[in-house]
Amino acid sequence: MTIAQIKPNMNHWPERVDLAAAFRWTARLNMHEGVANHFSLAVNDTGTQFLMNPNQVHFSRIKASDLLLIDANDPETLEGPDAPDPTAWGLHGGVHRACAHARCVMHVHSIHATVLACLQDSRLPPIDQNCCTFYDRIVIDENYGGLAFEDEGDRCAALLSDPKHKVMVMGSHGVMVIGDTVAETFNRLYYFERAAETYIKALQTGMPLRRIPDDVAEKTARELETYPEQDARHLAELKAILDTEGSDYAA
Repeated sequence: MTIAQIKPNMNHWPERVDLAAAFRWTARLNMHEGVANHFSLAVNDTGTQFLMNPNQVHFSRIKASDLLLIDANDPETLEGPDAPDPTAWGLHGGVHRACAHARCVMHVHSIHATVLACLQDSRLPPIDQNCCTFYDRIVIDENYGGLAFEDEGDRCAALLSDPKHKVMVMGSHGVMVIGDTVAETFNRLYYFERAAETYIKALQTGMPLRRIPDDVAEKTARELETYPEQDARHLAELKAILDTEGSDYAA
């Protein structure tokens, strides 16, 4: 049976399936926070129409057919019966309106990234290969202003104007990761959490940290950015595991 036969009236079905798989695996890794976090994926050329998780549904239950199709330029978005969470609308709508290069946006309060966001100095030094992935590719929001309703969302979106910055450490809040596809963005989110975990645990030893030289860190970051199909294969393997387990994520 083909995808079109399974959901003949559902647009953007492959993208929905990828996004649903990312939700399920994020829950499995305990990188979500109850029903409070959100992922979105642009589906038109300008990036202003996007798929997003429904309001206050746990990541572990989200299916491809559940995803909302949102228009960032529709002022009546919050008035319908299937309205998204207001903070998701503020944050993700703001980013998709302002940053066409942010095709996929993933925001979580994963524990180690959030610990990093709570430090006075939220920089991630290049102490290992995973940390090098993000060398000079992070922007830090130093001005947390409360829940991400529209004004706060627009303020955060302005910090992502440089396409080189793929990760925003949201001071006292969490992390936002952007990318071109679900696979790329989820892969980046996964490795940022791993890098933050390594750094936080290294700090806990109280021992001096081994810092990789800046030129080597930049070289490593460029090499990892062009590593062939690693992100696509990562997501494909996760979907294969879910399929083997009989998950309904693709329903």
